[in-house]
Amino acid sequence: MEIILELLFQFLGEVFLQIVVEALAELGLYSVREPFRKPPNPWLAAIGYAIIGAIAGVLSLWAFPVLFIASHSAQIVSLVLTPVVAGLSMVALGAWRHRRGQDTIRLDKFAYGYLFALAMAVVRFTFGD
Repeated sequence: MEIILELLFQFLGEVFLQIVVEALAELGLYSVREPFRKPPNPWLAAIGYAIIGAIAGVLSLWAFPVLFIASHSAQIVSLVLTPVVAGLSMVALGAWRHRRGQDTIRLDKFAYGYLFALAMAVVRFTFGD
């Protein structure tokens, strides 16, 4: 039972970190969006979100160099599940913004939120201790 709780808290720590960083990235993108009102090419936007996600992964490793999940097999499961949870969280945030009449950005869609979180997770998985 203790192992299950430990794995659950480790997983929740990884998910929480990615959601917080992605929400901060969204806030930053909202602030710089105004000069670039013309919608970009979706493929270029996807590449941009992947690059920003990878940069966020590097920065998160600077702040938290040790991965929250100790078990290698649990890290692989987290690598698959955490970006899905983060992408769904961004969809929920986008829906909340839409209901309030606020503009949304591409990061508020599942595919872009997932891609951002996946790039961050891959960097953390590859280079984390």
